[in-house]
Amino acid sequence: MTGVDLPVSPLERALVVPEADALVIADVHLGKAADSSVDAPIDDGRDVRERLESLLARTGSETVVVAGDLLDSFNRLPRGVERDLTALERVVDDAGASLVVTPGNHDTMLEGPLDGETSPEYRLADGETVVCHGHEAPALEADRYVVGHDHPALSVDGRKLPCFLYGPGVYEGADVIVCPAFTRLAAGATVNGMYGRDFQSPLVTDPGRFHPAVWDDSSEEPLWFPPLEECRRLL
Repeated sequence: MTGVDLPVSPLERALVVPEADALVIADVHLGKAADSSVDAPIDDGRDVRERLESLLARTGSETVVVAGDLLDSFNRLPRGVERDLTALERVVDDAGASLVVTPGNHDTMLEGPLDGETSPEYRLADGETVVCHGHEAPALEADRYVVGHDHPALSVDGRKLPCFLYGPGVYEGADVIVCPAFTRLAAGATVNGMYGRDFQSPLVTDPGRFHPAVWDDSSEEPLWFPPLEECRRLL
């Protein structure tokens, strides 16, 4: 494993941007449990709220930015979603933070039930970082893009773990960070054997140049790996 020097820091399934006083999460997919075929799906709304509340207490971030797919809907709102969305907004408000959502391809029903700010792309207060879902090419220029969409996971010693992907200078000279899905209901796409054609984001065309990182609960730190093109055969 290798260290990666970044002005942002993975924290579990979220990304902390200290200079912008921001916390970024992606692919929350509220309503996924309600549409699950499992007889007794987990309460994904409560799970998301409790973990977000804990992250805000730890970081004290002033802004929470959702990098797309806050909802899991296309033509209707799954049952309980409006209640869960209101409760999530209350968690952010109670922490003294503001909520911004950059809608993803699953957020077609977002307008109406959401009271917070929405924007196709959102530039953080550091001036260098733009957050978007990643399903489309960004219009704003930035030194760094933070996206979601692909739900990356890394297989390590037979265990599938949600992971971040960091690609220095991979998109028109800008860095790209792909966040894992914040929902724990997403299985994740195992990136070990994935190549450019396997990713759905136009910001990820050469995944071999991306460093994966997984969160280590025991050390409470991200564990960085060499670029995928170097470490695929070692995992």
